[in-house]
Amino acid sequence: MTTKIKQLPELERPYEKLEWYGEKTLSNAELLAIIIKTGTKQETSVQLAQKILNLNNNTQEGLNFLRNISIEELMQIKGIGKVKAIQLKAVGELASRMTKPSSCKKIAIKSPKDLAKILMEELRFEQKEILKIVILNNKNEILKIKDISIRR
Repeated sequence: MTTKIKQLPELERPYEKLEWYGEKTLSNAELLAIIIKTGTKQETSVQLAQKILNLNNNTQEGLNFLRNISIEELMQIKGIGKVKAIQLKAVGELASRMTKPSSCKKIAIKSPKDLAKILMEELRFEQKEILKIVILNNKNEILKIKDISIRR
């Protein structure tokens, strides 16, 4: 029988640790444990989170592998069902969207570098080729950015 989160000293529990010391003090496993909420009878949520992190096999830096891992792959871990896998994928997508500028409108493009800065974060971890069209007004301000082709 393993130690349950509730049996840990309060300062070692992910929720309490975040509340008292801030999110930057938590490990990746502890942050994931907060998202997946519960463990199993055999493992705590932190141990389950560590198993998720072990899926990376050091092929990608940090947590970026979560963007590309499938729901089915996550569900291979005992204790990670469909709902938890979907929650993890949703968090990955939120993280991706957080790197996009909230509004590109009224940003004037003076050189290709300006546009590269806007799109680089969004496209950095894509594993497929995405062709975008950027529509500008007569002042070179972005009106719209649209995907026109996606190829694997």
